[in-house]
Amino acid sequence: MAGDEDPAAAQIRALRPDDDLDAQLELNERSFGVKSPDARDHWRRTVAHLVVQGRCLGAFIGARPIGTAMFHDMRQWWRGRAVPMAGVSSVAVAPEERGQGIARRLMAALLAEMARQGYPISALYPATMPMYRSLGWELAGARETAEIPARSLRPLAPPDLPADAGSVALRRVGAGDAGAVISVIGRVHEAARDCGPITWDEATVRQWLGDPELYVYLAVDGLLIYRWHGGNDAVFVESAEAVSGATVRAFWSHVGSHASIAETVYVRAGAADSFWWLTRERDADVTHRSMWMLRVVDAPGAIAARGFPAATSLRVPLDVSDGACPANSGRWELTVADQKGALNPRPPASAASPALVLGPRGLAALYAGTPVATLRQAGLASGGSADGDAALDAAFGATAYMLDSF
Repeated sequence: MAGDEDPAAAQIRALRPDDDLDAQLELNERSFGVKSPDARDHWRRTVAHLVVQGRCLGAFIGARPIGTAMFHDMRQWWRGRAVPMAGVSSVAVAPEERGQGIARRLMAALLAEMARQGYPISALYPATMPMYRSLGWELAGARETAEIPARSLRPLAPPDLPADAGSVALRRVGAGDAGAVISVIGRVHEAARDCGPITWDEATVRQWLGDPELYVYLAVDGLLIYRWHGGNDAVFVESAEAVSGATVRAFWSHVGSHASIAETVYVRAGAADSFWWLTRERDADVTHRSMWMLRVVDAPGAIAARGFPAATSLRVPLDVSDGACPANSGRWELTVADQKGALNPRPPASAASPALVLGPRGLAALYAGTPVATLRQAGLASGGSADGDAALDAAFGATAYMLDSF
């Protein structure tokens, strides 16, 4: 601890435009490592944007910053519906102040701000999990990177059935196409009924579309994003998603055309991405996995915003206890019909079957598709019934994934 200052007396408040961003950058680099000049410029632009939006909190002892936490305005797709999501990032505490409870105070304040701004859910990539779990976040899905020899994409595996007719036009896009890019990504995730991937706000998309190292191609129904990796030895595909098989094949044929130069292709892809069915040989493998965590901030709002399978209909009683978000606590009745869900207060003695008992971590994991049997084994659920478990698994079941980090 610096001097005789007491970190318990640290002030937690929103950062203001007149705060010293260089001091915040120095705090961030002491926590996570020194950035390149380009990364520093990107960090300053990002934080300045979040400060104006009221999405960046700081911890101060006097005028000295000792911690920071922020969140991005995102949409996360759940069964093909876009749910407003607060993406937490850059949670940092000065090394000399660690272990004093500053990070937990910051995250509790950030959680309250997310609720105040109306976000039903939040997600983050944890550097360490105990503190986040203590506030109700739980593991929900993965971000995976696969590696494949470039030669295995040239040519692609042939289809059993006739391919879609017509050629696919790919158009290079830039910062001025941010709106079109967001629209296409939304169409892809909606059509696939995806669970977990995100879309950014337009200002952020415009910023990364201006990155000269990214090659971004737009088709009528899909988006391809890649860059060179490690000089010209490899290509890194950050996204190759489309509605139609014809566009998916056009994207991977385009990537495969680099095989004369690049030896390796790295791919961000979910477990059900068609990429796995298009390679000629069994030589694509997951080489890196990052797990991310989810938090239900507003339980009724989160259920109402999420999509559900068309054939699912249920009525299940839930008892939720959530100390960090007390509005989530209570006796609830969960109903799902016509691909929509609702969570309403349950009158006393109204349930025909015993209620499933959940804390915030169990509720988050259920929302993300974790089987109820797994929740029970992990100590995240109790009570309920076999029929209720089966109905919940049918309604929420998913293998959630992300392609982006933040």
